[in-house]
Amino acid sequence: MRAGLVEALRARGCPWPAPVEHHDTLSSTNDRLKELARDGAPAWTVVLADEQTAGRGRHGRVWTSPRGGLYLSVLLRPAFASAALLPLAAGVAVAEALGHFGVRAELKWPNDVLSEGRKLAGILAEASSSAFSLEWVVLGIGVNLDEGALPAEVRAHAAALSVEGGGSSVVAALAATVLVRLTVWYDALERRKASVVAGWRERSVPWWGEPVEVSAGDRVLRGRARAVDERGALLIELADGATVSVLAGEARALRRVAGRENRE
Repeated sequence: MRAGLVEALRARGCPWPAPVEHHDTLSSTNDRLKELARDGAPAWTVVLADEQTAGRGRHGRVWTSPRGGLYLSVLLRPAFASAALLPLAAGVAVAEALGHFGVRAELKWPNDVLSEGRKLAGILAEASSSAFSLEWVVLGIGVNLDEGALPAEVRAHAAALSVEGGGSSVVAALAATVLVRLTVWYDALERRKASVVAGWRERSVPWWGEPVEVSAGDRVLRGRARAVDERGALLIELADGATVSVLAGEARALRRVAGRENRE
């Protein structure tokens, strides 16, 4: 897999500037890469696994990670102060990569990638900061590639990318495409943050102006989804006309609420 990914990156005109580490089985690619980050690994170090035994999403939710999926983490060492927009930039990169495989993906705030309303991929950003700066961010990306390998209770609300031939060559090709697009959007994040938000909005689920409910801290906010601002925060208009912003780090769940009056 490692050799296949390195070659696929080179074939796309993107020789990789940092180590690529591949494992047959890991508890979590994010956890392994955090160890490497603490030991001084360079930016853009990549960790891949064929399966994860303790894959997770935001807030510790389980991410089922059987063989046949893409489980990838990449280390970033941003020069900018905030990593709040990184999951959005990664979402755009993943959606564009999936487009190369014939999938029209939509992005659900803050970190879900959907296909026909079902979750196809997820993104998990974990960061380390000092008192003065952001030291590093480990960005984890998981994509379902084999629906048959998912447990029955997961298949009910998950989608999977089905590509003729399958196997490690498809995983390497998808991983390479995701990484190439990530470098593009990471550069945009450093130079043109507004383009990241605009790119994300173009691919977002069409919920704008509709009633939604978001759990944030100990509150449940209900209102109409209006926009995502330059910080990556979701703007919700409450029933009284006030607009509140919810940062991704505060939010536990977002869902559309059909037929319900807006109220806080």
